[in-house]
Amino acid sequence: MGLFGKFRKTGGFMDEIRCDEPSYLIWKWHPSGSQQGNNFRENSIRWGSSLRVKDGEVAVFVYKQKEGTMQDYIVGPFDQIIKTENFPVLASIVGLAYDGGTPFQAEVYFINLAQIIQVKFGVPFFDVYDPRFDDFGVPVAIRGTISFKITDYRQFIKLHRLGNFNLDDFQKQIRDVVARYVKDTVANAPAMNNIPLVRIESKTSEINDAIEYDISERLKEDFGVDVSGIDIGTIEIDKSSEGYRQLMSVTKDVTTATVKAETAAKVKDIADRQRIEVEHYGESLRIQREEAQYAQHKQTQTNNLGAFQVEKQAEVGVAGAEALGKMGASGAGNVNLSGGGDGFNMATMMASMAVGGAVGQNIAGSMNNMMAGMNQPVQNGMTPPPVPGVTYYVAVNGQATGPYDLSALKQMKTIGQFTSESLVWKAGMAEWVKAGAVDDMKQLFPDMPPIPKEN
Repeated sequence: MGLFGKFRKTGGFMDEIRCDEPSYLIWKWHPSGSQQGNNFRENSIRWGSSLRVKDGEVAVFVYKQKEGTMQDYIVGPFDQIIKTENFPVLASIVGLAYDGGTPFQAEVYFINLAQIIQVKFGVPFFDVYDPRFDDFGVPVAIRGTISFKITDYRQFIKLHRLGNFNLDDFQKQIRDVVARYVKDTVANAPAMNNIPLVRIESKTSEINDAIEYDISERLKEDFGVDVSGIDIGTIEIDKSSEGYRQLMSVTKDVTTATVKAETAAKVKDIADRQRIEVEHYGESLRIQREEAQYAQHKQTQTNNLGAFQVEKQAEVGVAGAEALGKMGASGAGNVNLSGGGDGFNMATMMASMAVGGAVGQNIAGSMNNMMAGMNQPVQNGMTPPPVPGVTYYVAVNGQATGPYDLSALKQMKTIGQFTSESLVWKAGMAEWVKAGAVDDMKQLFPDMPPIPKEN
């Protein structure tokens, strides 16, 4: 059975330990019927008393013993009869001699963990100096609000004496610390942030953020409270002061001089640009004319590309014919078919005819393509190449000559240099065959009887 398992009426009525204050930060409980100043009765708790701690509260039982001060912490929600198993410190200090007949001594404090305390602070006018003109002090005042609450109640109790705790005194301590820190931050803000003093009011938000971070760490360390927010409502400059008027006068002169210098620089820049444009105007026109002429020349070449190609091909054909004519006139390679030294060179004759025919065919094809292209749209600015024709090699005196297309072979047949008995070959054929046996050349020998089939 626990120490408080027995219930005896010795000692009077039981107490209900609870806090009914609507708004508080720290509140001390007193037994019913006790008188302040009578410490023994004021701190006497009867056996069987109940403890009620609401959610967001913590009840602190403080025992003063010879060994020092000890605490039991009961975090809400809690609603039970006081028993030693719920109070470790109480179980260790209460002896069996009490036997449930004598009240035990403890101070009971309720700490509100959910309560947010707001403290208004103000810093009266003090001189702040512009970093550019440190001869003129301008009075500045600050007003704001700081909000905080208790989260780490154990740390809070270590830093404060609950028995002598006074909320008004505590708020005054917080207010003084915040005011000193805010004053120091604002005084150094123009130099730290490189801003003119006359514009410090526009930097309230940045100054507020810097103060909130630093002051939060300081109050948590020194007072055991968590800052939930700091709001600098006003940074006020005394614009009626002599220092402000002197600073504005100097600032105005500097601003005017700066504007004049910037304006003069801009005017000079415009004048320099105009002068450079005038100096280079003639050269710019010349370059524009040359570029236009070059573009027109290229456009003309493009429009007459077909005629240009035909002209060049004709020049090549004429040059080839002249070269072949000179070869014939000089008698180079003048050997007849019978092997003698007189007569025409058959290979030279056939080569001349073939080249002439090929050149003529290329010229005619180019002309036809050009004429056909005039009546047909050209897609994507490209003209398709001519379709390749079938060409054959011809055996002359045991040597392969050519290749020749069907048009050249037809001309060679006309002058007797190509017959149906001539051996021909093209890529894909297994061996040389007679021209009369090739399907592509039957049109060259329309009067030739069909070749008899072998039995």
